[in-house]
This record gives sequence, structure tokens and C-alpha cells, in this order.
Amino acid sequence: MVQAVILAGGKGTRLASRLNGKPKPLVDVDGVPLLKRQIDNLMANGVDDIVLLVNHAANQIEAFIAEQNFACAVTLIDDGDPRGTAGAALACLDRLQDRFVVVYGDTLFDVDITHMIDIHIKSGAHGTLLLHPNDHPHDSDLVEISEEGWITAFHSYPHNPGWYLRNLVNAALYVIDKKCLTGWVDRIPVGDFAKDLFPAMLTEGALLQGYVSFEYIKDVGTPTRLDKAEGHLRRGVVERARRRYPQKAVFLDRDGTLNQLTDYVRKPDDLVLFEDAGAAVHRLNDAEYRVVVVTNQPVLARGECDVAGLAQIHAKLESELGDAGAFLDAIYYCPHHPHKGYAGEVPELKIDCACRKPGMLMIEQAVTALNIDLARSWMVGDSTADIAMAGKAGIRSVLVRTGEGGRDGKWPAAPDFTAGSLAEAVDIILANQQSAGTLAISETIQQ
Repeated sequence: MVQAVILAGGKGTRLASRLNGKPKPLVDVDGVPLLKRQIDNLMANGVDDIVLLVNHAANQIEAFIAEQNFACAVTLIDDGDPRGTAGAALACLDRLQDRFVVVYGDTLFDVDITHMIDIHIKSGAHGTLLLHPNDHPHDSDLVEISEEGWITAFHSYPHNPGWYLRNLVNAALYVIDKKCLTGWVDRIPVGDFAKDLFPAMLTEGALLQGYVSFEYIKDVGTPTRLDKAEGHLRRGVVERARRRYPQKAVFLDRDGTLNQLTDYVRKPDDLVLFEDAGAAVHRLNDAEYRVVVVTNQPVLARGECDVAGLAQIHAKLESELGDAGAFLDAIYYCPHHPHKGYAGEVPELKIDCACRKPGMLMIEQAVTALNIDLARSWMVGDSTADIAMAGKAGIRSVLVRTGEGGRDGKWPAAPDFTAGSLAEAVDIILANQQSAGTLAISETIQQ
């Protein structure tokens, strides 16, 4: 059996104007109560045992469950005095299975939870947290992860000024092994998962994994957020963000395309975004493109920057894009460089490889991780290596005249379009996206 715990005890004070006396889990979301949408998604993912932790207006929730006759077991537990999300779950731990999914009662989601549970089991993690980028990381709780995906730190809002953090937001959907919580029942009687329990567990050596996903999950706890989510439902945004739905993407070079090309970027201060980069990426986000950076970073092989330093550079990149309401879905980099003879170089990285552009490995990794439909995807870059890689991948390309502007002459490749900047490249992509979609459909029919 697969069990889920829905934290449904909140009053929904911020949603009072939409509730008409109902408890928050029963708020109407485009004609369907939120709780029904949650339970339907859980059942579609094999969940057959649901525990509802209720408090405010519990009788209304109980009556609603009785009316629905869901095809799974639903148990209501009144968690009494407010205990916070973690405190409420810990208080009923003896009623929970050895592994369970935690769902917050004010989130609209359409997530492949079955896949998330599989990843959790294979990793050996004690807990797996769904993480995603958003368009307002500056006022969100952010999470740091290692190259291997293990959570290394939690950063609650407000963040320390001057810090650069990756745009990885705790989306409030968890898979947890019960055994890792037994020692915390009396230690955190009142507290929150994200702010209290998980950071404390991390300090004591718990293995918490970040499951980074583009799938749809939004907090609908205010009228503004509810309206936005309903708009997404009506326009098909929620459905198109399903993991099994092929995603269109724009692959972006970094240096010379997103940021100024003056010399190698060896430290965060060296990275200077083009003024219009954030707004351009934001437009791609709004158009439902997965935005993926693919970048050669020979500074690693040359010994001029290490992996931790590169992570800080990319944290600055994501932070500054976030200030413009923009986000990246993924960053892939090649650490190799084939030419030897640099002082301080790293010998094991001085190799010919499949990932250095115009090699295809970074694109292939993104296609696998994000289920990318190359027929509807684009590459934007400033070098002939970018354009040559796009040709190998069979995706349309835009050469920007910033940075190298194609003047490097290293690869015999011609772009499909040229543009003066990333902003102009986005104009081209958005103007031509319908024909790209038609191409994808026709190719699918022919196959």
C-alpha cells in the first residue's frame, strides 16, 4: 500500500473571501474542490491509503469525504491544537506506514508521484523533497543541493543580503521514511517541516534528497494565487507540465549570450548579465519553454575555478535572473578541455569528451531528464560551436551577435536565424513557435 498524509487543518484566513464559510481544503478551484483534485491525483499515482489531518471545520471535510465515496481508504484525524506541519505529522506517527507522502492542503499539483517514490527508494534517502525554480526566489525558502542531488542546507526567507543562492524552492511535497522520524516525536511537538524539522534532521546526518522537477505544483493559499492557478488549468498549462508530456525547450549558451564576454568567468564577480537577459528568459518561461543552459567551462580543467566556485557563479546567475522574475530549468556544463600545458591544470579533465560543444552529451542529458521534444526546441548562442551542436541535434538555432557573434570560425555551421541580442532571439522564437509545433505534429503523424 502507498500512503499519503494531507495536512488539511488550516483555517485559510487569506482565502476567506473565496471560502464562503468552507475550510481551506474545500476551496473551489475551477469548479472542483481542491481536496478532490489532490485525492484524484494521489489515486492516479497508486496511493490507496490517505490520512487527512484536519482541525478547522473538520465536520465539513468529513461530510465531503462521505459524499465522494473515493476508491481508496480515507482516514480523518483531528490534530487538536495547532502544532505546525511537522508537529501534526509527528503526533500521529504511530498511525502512519513505513513510508508515506506528505501533501500540504493548500497546494494544487499534478505530479508523477510514482516516479518520485521510485527515485526515493533507489537513492536510499530518508526523505525526498520536491524542489523547483520559481519567479520569485528572493522571497521564497530555498534549498541547496550537492552535484549528486543531496540536500546540504536550507535557507529560509529572508535571505542574507549579498548571498547568492540557487533558485531551488521547497515545493512542499515530500516522500518520507517513518523510521527517520521516530526519534523526533517528543523533540519537535510543534514546528514546521521546512523551517524546523528538516534542518534539524540534516544537522544530525539525515540523508535528504532534492527531487528537482518542472511538474506543476503551486500554493493556492491567496486569492491572487488561486486565480493564477485557475487560469493555468483553463489554458492547459497544468496538463502540459506533466512529466510524461514532451516538453519544448530553449537551450542557451552562457558566456556571450546571457552574460557579457570579456574574459573567462572565474568567480561570481566576473559574471555580468546583459541588461535584457532576465526579461528575455522570463518571456520564455511564460511561453512554457524549458530553459536549459549548456555551457563549456574550461576554467575547471585549467584549474582556474573549482566545482564549488562554479556553483557559486551559477547561484549568482540564478539569483539575478530571479530578480527579473525569470528562472532556469537546468544548467549543464562541460568541465573538460583538450589542450594541455596550463599552469595549475587538472590532468583528469584535460581530455577529449562527448560533452564539450559541439558534442551532444549535454543536450542528450537534458532530453532524458526533462523529456524534451527536440522538434519544438531551439538553441541560442554566440559561437559556431553552439550552432554546430544545434545542427547535430536537429534543432533550430539563433546566433546572437553579442559575445563572439559567430566570429570564432571554429566550426562550419550556419544558423537558421541571427539576432542582435538574446531579447531579439526570443522575439524570433516566439514568432516562429507555431510552425515548430506544426512540424512536430506532422513528424509524429508520419512516424
